Amino acid sequence: MIFQAHYHSPLGEMLLLADGDALCGVYFDGQKYFPTTSPEWRDGGDLAVIGRTRAALDEFFHEGRRRFDLPLRPQGTPFQKRVWDALRAIPYGSTTTYGAIAAAFGGSNHARAVGTATGRNPISVIVPCHRVLGSDGTLTGYAGGLDRKRALLTVEGVTQGETGALFA
Repeated sequence: MIFQAHYHSPLGEMLLLADGDALCGVYFDGQKYFPTTSPEWRDGGDLAVIGRTRAALDEFFHEGRRRFDLPLRPQGTPFQKRVWDALRAIPYGSTTTYGAIAAAFGGSNHARAVGTATGRNPISVIVPCHRVLGSDGTLTGYAGGLDRKRALLTVEGVTQGETGALFA
């Protein structure tokens, strides 16, 4: 069973989804790949994992939280999950490129597949897909919109990509 709740972030409303004991979705309202809501979803406002997620997001946006230690259970293909694990390894305040992630997987020619998997990340902010930039260090593709990507990087103190391209 899926439980839903909302979070009021400084960057807009967010939908939080949990399966009872683990987080399975964090979406900005209106973002690409926003899930179709279901009448079978239940109110999850009182779930412990939802409460922990709200507190952690508050700390990220307002107090400089650098790591999230929430139980996660995203649904995806094995390749997508591998990419999402790689995203979680990008340090706070740092960026990388789709090509660099693909190269770490053994083939920089898979950057487009990495980009597609990154775009399908169901747990925004907590799985930090906003830290991935284009090969020239510029902002590219973010399901929540480039303005939000820029704002999330600004929260982390990042004002330029790894190649020095400015995006503030």
